[in-house]
Amino acid sequence: MGNSAEVFISGAGMTNFGWQKDSLMTELGAEACSKALKSAGITMNEVEALFCSHSFGGRVVGQRILRFLGTRGIPVINLENACAGGSSAINMAWAAVASGQYQTVIALGVEQMSRGLIPPNADNYEAALGLTLPAKYAMRAKRHMKLYGTTEKQLALVAVKNTENGSLNPYAKNQIPLTLEQVLAARMIAEPLTLYQCTGNADGAAAVVITSKRRGNNQVRIRASVLGSGRYTSIKDEGLSADDELARRVGKLAYELAGVGPEDIDLAEVHDAFTIGEILAYENLGFCPVGEGGRFVEEGQSKRNGRLAVNASGGLIARGHPLGATGVAQACEVFWQLTKQAGERQVERARVGLTHTAGGATPNIGSGACVVSIFSI
Repeated sequence: MGNSAEVFISGAGMTNFGWQKDSLMTELGAEACSKALKSAGITMNEVEALFCSHSFGGRVVGQRILRFLGTRGIPVINLENACAGGSSAINMAWAAVASGQYQTVIALGVEQMSRGLIPPNADNYEAALGLTLPAKYAMRAKRHMKLYGTTEKQLALVAVKNTENGSLNPYAKNQIPLTLEQVLAARMIAEPLTLYQCTGNADGAAAVVITSKRRGNNQVRIRASVLGSGRYTSIKDEGLSADDELARRVGKLAYELAGVGPEDIDLAEVHDAFTIGEILAYENLGFCPVGEGGRFVEEGQSKRNGRLAVNASGGLIARGHPLGATGVAQACEVFWQLTKQAGERQVERARVGLTHTAGGATPNIGSGACVVSIFSI
């Protein structure tokens, strides 16, 4: 984006992620917004627009949430972009503020998934034949193991690391750390991925206040946010999946826009819907060479005290994955980490953070969406 103004996250708020069947979706969204406003030290009177992400909430969810907040009359943009919906809301909010259209907005993600499973895409015949998301990621894991020697232990270590981090996150759905033996011995979902290597559905909401105004020290600059979709056929022959090639292209654009490289990132929240997803993210985002993602986690380089802290929040595996809220929850974690508000899971050296989400892949369109955003203090 050319000629853009500086844009900041000035406050963040979340509900607990987990089963909240007794709460309305609108109540969850209002709670997250109220916490974000308090964190920023402002009221709804200063908010000029709301960007609301959800997948299964029905119509005008954002407007219904505003009613709980006692506010009407501001523009509300409701959007759905599968697992990347929350990050897409941040991308749109950032662009609107950077362009000067607004000075202060809220990006909100909210979802209530405890009432059922994620339905398949209506035109996805392969899903009807059994190619579900666990099966898709299992095949990616098998291919990685064959090409690069990645081991079942290395895959499982992602879950061990992330559940340890999640045990320190009061918002996480799963707060019990797991051992390597527990992860490997768990029920097989799609070989080689066991139960604890797959994220679970959750209810929850997360919100951030995005503004062009400087508001003291507890503020994080959004240096870049790039959204991409579909397949880039120009590099199709490299043998990459649609998800991998899109993540690499979007990540490259985000680094260029932010004026940083992978070596500058201290903290990353990436899309670990399945353990192989995190390993692929290491490689696609340039944190390690292609094929070395398994060794990257086994050597402890992605631990909180490692070379690059990845999913210090617990990630999707431990924190939970309410689709529309996930990308905003990632931004909340980066905000808390960079402003030294992350408590026991604080990454002390964190000055530059990155978020990455992907979602909506189908055989006929390739990767549905991928968003990479970069933040700094």
